[in-house]
Amino acid sequence: MKFAQLVVAFAILASVLSVNSFAKDNHSGNFTLTDPVRVGSTELAPGHYKAEWSGPADAVKIEILQNGKTVATVPGQIKNLPRPAPYDSVATKTKNDTRTLDEIEFNNRTDALVLGGE
Repeated sequence: MKFAQLVVAFAILASVLSVNSFAKDNHSGNFTLTDPVRVGSTELAPGHYKAEWSGPADAVKIEILQNGKTVATVPGQIKNLPRPAPYDSVATKTKNDTRTLDEIEFNNRTDALVLGGE
């Protein structure tokens, strides 16, 4: 009887851990920068990054990570796309000779991140 309880407890623990991992993946995505861009007050070099976000869709906190470490944090919003993005992509804008990261779309997802705002 104790063995059966142990198996059930293990199954519940495994389910909880996998649900938490899935939820985290639902609020994160990878992207690549080919040119330097500014995010908030941070200059990001070309390379591979991960975005993680939390909060309500109209006021998310976006963390940009590289090699598992947060390199920039910025407010933003979630934008709903009419159809899934065909690939990962970033959009930038230039103001006063400074190129800033404006939007990130993720492959096969209908939500995109719009960086900045209050």
